[in-house]
Amino acid sequence: MAPAEAVVLASFPMAGDETRVTKISTLNVHAHRSTECCLVQIHGPELGKKYLIEDAELTIGRDQHNHVVVDLDNVSRRHARILGRGGKMLVEDLGSTNGTFLNDQEVLQASPLRSGDLVKVGGSIFKFLDGDNIETQYHETIYTLTIADGLTGINNKRYFLEYLEKEMGRSTRYQRSLTLMMFDIDHFKQINDVHGHLAGDYVLRELAQSIKRLVRREQCFARYGGEEFAIVLPEDGPEKASLFAEKIRRLVEGKSFVYDDKEIPVTISIGVAEQTPDMLEPTHFIKVADANLYKAKKSGRNRVVG
Repeated sequence: MAPAEAVVLASFPMAGDETRVTKISTLNVHAHRSTECCLVQIHGPELGKKYLIEDAELTIGRDQHNHVVVDLDNVSRRHARILGRGGKMLVEDLGSTNGTFLNDQEVLQASPLRSGDLVKVGGSIFKFLDGDNIETQYHETIYTLTIADGLTGINNKRYFLEYLEKEMGRSTRYQRSLTLMMFDIDHFKQINDVHGHLAGDYVLRELAQSIKRLVRREQCFARYGGEEFAIVLPEDGPEKASLFAEKIRRLVEGKSFVYDDKEIPVTISIGVAEQTPDMLEPTHFIKVADANLYKAKKSGRNRVVG
């Protein structure tokens, strides 16, 4: 007999201050493997929903007859499927318009899945989990969703705000410098309009991963919302922070962003601010850095102000 459907309620922080409550349920299917596996949506309309894979095939698409329904315009009616073959789980594209991607590589033929792999279907991303400790992996994934952005893999706004508040208190207590960088992608709407939203997602992810390599462990790099990012630099004064900001600006300007065989020019504008005694809340600090970001935009973009 198939296992009964399990239902859990979980809350996830969204952009802004509201919290979305998502219903998480397992599929009511028959087991064909000695170990369990599942998909967890880590980016998309049903954030955190888990789909237990215990049948020979699980389809993903916009049509309501799929096992996994993703109601997004850039998802085909029957977009992709997960299937078991020879004791392995594979992902296969079903001739979709926008393609299926496994760890950022387009799936051109049925490809094997390993635990932790990311499957991108249109504007949604699923994490594949496999093994005897699937529940532990699942709960770790859900915890990560509370502090990390599913698309870019860096810290999310909630984590950033908590980190900034803590570091502001520490900076005041020990009278040490604290600087904040706020930056966003120039003409990002144009990138989406010309190249499509999937290309926009690619730019956000590639940019974040490229900059992440430059950020030290004691610093905080986060996606603030949309195409805007933030970096908190404890114990770095404005001069050092401005040099670092310029280094990041040059990195992005010189990086080649290629999606669907088309190169996409990308630049960023950066605002830098140092904490002052009158900044009592993170919102005050962010407002000053954002004001400098706005000045960078107004003065021609692709530059650092502050």
